Amino acid sequence: MEQVNDESEPVDGLEWFGREVAAALEHKGATQRALAVATGYKEPYVSKVVNGKALASQHFADECDCFFNTPGSFGRLLVRVSERGNPGWFVPYVQLEKEAAEIEDYSTTFVMGLLQTPEYAEAVYRAGYPHQTDNEIKSRVDLRMHRREILEREAPPSLWVILNEAVLRTVVGDRGVMAGQLEHLAVMAAFPHVTVQVLTFGAGAPASSKSFNLLTQDDGARVLYSETAGRGFVNDSASDVRKWSDIYNRLRAAAESEARSLALIRSIMEEYAR
Repeated sequence: MEQVNDESEPVDGLEWFGREVAAALEHKGATQRALAVATGYKEPYVSKVVNGKALASQHFADECDCFFNTPGSFGRLLVRVSERGNPGWFVPYVQLEKEAAEIEDYSTTFVMGLLQTPEYAEAVYRAGYPHQTDNEIKSRVDLRMHRREILEREAPPSLWVILNEAVLRTVVGDRGVMAGQLEHLAVMAAFPHVTVQVLTFGAGAPASSKSFNLLTQDDGARVLYSETAGRGFVNDSASDVRKWSDIYNRLRAAAESEARSLALIRSIMEEYAR
């Protein structure tokens, strides 16, 4: 694969990756169909990647490296594309998220990114970025969906999510979008590595009024991640991590059990579906 000059990199990361795949196909004298057969993906998927309409998966990037004999090149490019699609301050968190053995999340407004459906994520981004084009919004959604792959890998992280009831009651997009999102939550909660609890309004004042999460690595190292207006922070201060771990434990104790939480999610889902 040719070395990409930063000055010629497209602003759109999807276009960038697709352009490089197209160039490699031309250099090899191969067709998209041949690439589809070699990688085990369907031709429409390959076409979308080549035309900058879909973000490649890590597996597809690795298979491209095998097909084009470019060891690691497309894999590294995918990382750069993913970084480009996120604010600079968010990139360290994304990397920590990929490496985490355990993720504990408390959400007060929106469903956490790893559990969002494409439709819900699009509605979130359209509300937050009203002046962006459809392609820019789609690029953001694709990057968010790409992050979900860590939950589907062979050894996924343990994910514990506590949702304030307001997350379930706030209509993001429309009622159909919410019904689909809550159905997805119910499906994900059935996996052994995913736990979902709801902190109901009846639980009283929560131990925290803001969203945050804690990430634990294989070696036991823990970090705190939280966001303020327009910026996020990764904090590895031992005292801060202890403080927010205690807050998380209090939220967990105040939240409904897994079974009661799932029943509530399904009940609200049915309300949206009517």
